Amino acid sequence: MLRRLHHEQPASFAFTPANQAWAEAQITKYPEGRQASAIIPLLWRAQEQEGWLSRPAIEYVAAMLGMAYIRALEVATFYFMFQLQPVGTVAHIQICGTLSCMICGAEDLISVCKEKIAAKAHDLSADGKFSWEEVECLGACANAPMAQIGKDYYEDLTADRLREMLDEMAAGKVPVPGPQNGRYAAEPLSGLSSLKDFDSGKTKYNASAQRAVDIGDSIKRIDGTEVPLATPWLGQTAAKKPAASKAAAKTTSKAEAKPAAKAEKAPAKAATEAAPAAAGSKPAALSAPKGGVADDLKMIKGVGPKLEKLLNSLGFYHFEQVAAWTADELAWVDQNIEGFKGRATRDAWVSQAKVLMTGVETEFSKRAKKDGVYE
Repeated sequence: MLRRLHHEQPASFAFTPANQAWAEAQITKYPEGRQASAIIPLLWRAQEQEGWLSRPAIEYVAAMLGMAYIRALEVATFYFMFQLQPVGTVAHIQICGTLSCMICGAEDLISVCKEKIAAKAHDLSADGKFSWEEVECLGACANAPMAQIGKDYYEDLTADRLREMLDEMAAGKVPVPGPQNGRYAAEPLSGLSSLKDFDSGKTKYNASAQRAVDIGDSIKRIDGTEVPLATPWLGQTAAKKPAASKAAAKTTSKAEAKPAAKAEKAPAKAATEAAPAAAGSKPAALSAPKGGVADDLKMIKGVGPKLEKLLNSLGFYHFEQVAAWTADELAWVDQNIEGFKGRATRDAWVSQAKVLMTGVETEFSKRAKKDGVYE
C-alpha cells in the first residue's frame, strides 16, 4: 500500500517542554553516533502528542537525531502504526477486521463507523472529533469483536455498544476499557471452568483495564507531564518535571485546522520552540564572539549568510547561545529577524543548535560543508 504524507500540513511542530525533555532522555539510551536508533520512540511520542505525524514533526525529529529527513520519512511511511493524516481530535477508532473478529461481528462495527463517523476510513467526522480504520489482528481474539481506541482495547463489542461509546466520548466521557459485556477478562462466557477459586474482587477491573482507569489516558494526547521523567539507565530514578512556560502556547495553524474546519477549536499545546503571540524577551547577547572566533551559524538549517550576519549584529555568535534560548527568547528572536520572522521556530534552530554545540554534525551541516549550499 502506498503511504503518502497528507496534502495539508501544519506550518511547524515542536515538542512540549516535558516531551522535549523525554525525547532528549531517550537519545541517551544509545551510544554516541547511534542516536538515530531513537527514531521510532521519538516519532511515536510526536504522534502521541499531536495524534498524527506531520511533515514538520518528522523533520523536527530528524533534526534532533542528526538524520537525513528522507531516512526518518522512510521509517514513518513503513510502519502502519504511524498515522500520516489528521485523526479525530477526540479519538481514532481502530476496528480489528481479522478472522475471529470478522466472524463475531466486526463488519457491524465498521458499519457503525461508516454511519456515525465517515463513509471512508481515515476521513474525519463532520465535527472533526472522530476518525476510523480497519486494522489487522490486534490479538484479543477471545474477546472478539474488538477495537483499539487510543491506547486501550475495547472488547466484546456490539454495534449498539459502539454507538453508545461514540456518544459518550463526544460528550467528553471516557468509556472504561476492556470487555463491554460484563466479562472480567477473557474467561468463558458460560463462566469459569477452572481456577474457580480466583478472586476477581481484588480489583474492580482486570489488570489491563484497571491500569487504564488508574492512569486515565486512554484517549488523551500525551504532553509528557503525566508521570515523572525516569532515566534509570543514567542512574536516575526520576527527574523533576520541566515547567512549561505560559509563553510556549503553540497556535493551531490554518493548514492543520483546514481538514477539520467544523471541529471545535482544540486547546493550544505548549511547545518548546513554538513562538507565542507575545514579543518575548531578548536572549543574553555578546559584544563579540568568544575567543574572537564565532561558530559558523550557517550550519543551522534556515540560516544563510544574510541571516548569520543579522544574528551576529544582534550579539549571537555561538551554537550554545542558540541552544539556550527559552520559548520567550525564541519568540523575541522570531520577531526581530527582519524579513525572516518566524523562521527560528519553523526550522527548529534550538534543536539543531543543541546537536551542533556538542560537535556532532547534522545531516544538513554535513551537506552544507560538502556542497557549500546554505538555506
